[in-house]
Amino acid sequence: MESRQSGRATALGVLAIVLWSTTVALARSLTEQVGVLTAAASIYLAAGVLGCAAAVVRGRGLARFRGLPLRYWAGCGGLFVFYTVALYLAIGLAAGRQQVVEVGILNYLWPGLTLALSVPLVGNRARPWLGAGILVGFAGGALALLQGGSFAWEELRANLGQNVLPYALGAAAAVAWALYSNLSRRWAGARGGQAVPVFLLAAGLVLGGMRLARPEASAWTARAALELAYMSVFPTLAAYTFWDAAMRRGRMTLVAALSYLTPLLSTLASCVYLGVAAGPGLWLAAAMVVGGAVVCKASIVEGPEVGGGARAGRPPGVPGESRI
Repeated sequence: MESRQSGRATALGVLAIVLWSTTVALARSLTEQVGVLTAAASIYLAAGVLGCAAAVVRGRGLARFRGLPLRYWAGCGGLFVFYTVALYLAIGLAAGRQQVVEVGILNYLWPGLTLALSVPLVGNRARPWLGAGILVGFAGGALALLQGGSFAWEELRANLGQNVLPYALGAAAAVAWALYSNLSRRWAGARGGQAVPVFLLAAGLVLGGMRLARPEASAWTARAALELAYMSVFPTLAAYTFWDAAMRRGRMTLVAALSYLTPLLSTLASCVYLGVAAGPGLWLAAAMVVGGAVVCKASIVEGPEVGGGARAGRPPGVPGESRI
């Protein structure tokens, strides 16, 4: 039974990767029409309300949100909200569609970071070449900052000086999501309960408050409404729920390995949907991020507690947390 549940959770994690590959492109298109904070707040409020309502309609009500430790609610919830705000601000504040693609590549440093952080956080073991994988991945992220694909430090400094905030937010989002993925495994594991709808709603409320404090001009069209509906249901409510299940109960390292394709899929989707011409330097950056993550995967040896069992979320020696 455990094996079947682990296989199902793993499959859901793979589906989340496919759905997330469309996030950057559609999020940028929507923010261009209605504004950064308006788009982000609308997506997450809609997804949160739908998720919480679905739990009630299915007859589980508050029971669906019980059984999870306080540290998971506070720690993972805070990381989830931070990741959401950082990513959407990075996408929306990018100077142009070309920079959106570059910021997206920086954000997709999270697969390698997830595996690297699994060593101290969930008890995996690392082979000596883990550091090389991390360096290759970060080199790819640095190359993404060079819009023309040049290795000239003068160009890098110029790009950073013109609009550094989106890059910083994209990188911070990658770190936050890697921490979230590991800590959800450590603190919640195979326990029952599902907090993602609440996390989505909390993120929407934070973004909504930011929107009220900073009014934006919005032009709602049929296209914007369709993009909002798609973003709320698929890359947001469904994908985040699927990923949480995969990290807590599925084969974490396998899903993380398959997520290495996300930078390439996302870059392709962004170039097609946004009409961006990706030069060889941009594709090289994406390939380096993927390659670095692959090396990280090859250097990780799963600890005995990782595998979706009943105690998969609690490393040896970690006492049980209080529940709410």
